[in-house]
Amino acid sequence: MSVTSFKELVPILQTAIGPMILISGLGLLLLTMTNRLGRIIDRSRSLLDNLESHPESYVLRINREVAILWKRAHIIRTAILLACLTCLGASLLIIMLFLSALVNIDLPMLLSTIFILSMLSLSSSLLFFFFDVNLTLAALKIEMQSHDKKRLILEKSGY
Repeated sequence: MSVTSFKELVPILQTAIGPMILISGLGLLLLTMTNRLGRIIDRSRSLLDNLESHPESYVLRINREVAILWKRAHIIRTAILLACLTCLGASLLIIMLFLSALVNIDLPMLLSTIFILSMLSLSSSLLFFFFDVNLTLAALKIEMQSHDKKRLILEKSGY
């Protein structure tokens, strides 16, 4: 079907709305992920500042936390990449929808493939995001263990 009037274009526009909403939602997801990446970088920098002026036990704890932060940075980078690929897939889907109507090419398999790959990419991105959240808890556990040790020392000394 070659589009020759506005009435023929309306169904294509209606079909393109879904991927457009997906792109909008991905923008919010990417904003969240990039903010998390920024927090990881800021936390790493703050932990590594003046590290040499602290006792060895503190340095070992900081090294454990920084190792987790490094892992988290890689995981969230992968999640961001996959979310960007999803956005690219949704954009290609919209372009292909219009091209197939304008040039009168029927591409159901290609459109289905792009859609499925985009959804797989989004699902993978969300899994990596979940892994990052779990690693955040691992880093928090290290910090809490350190605070528990300090609290026990203070309690034994009478404070």
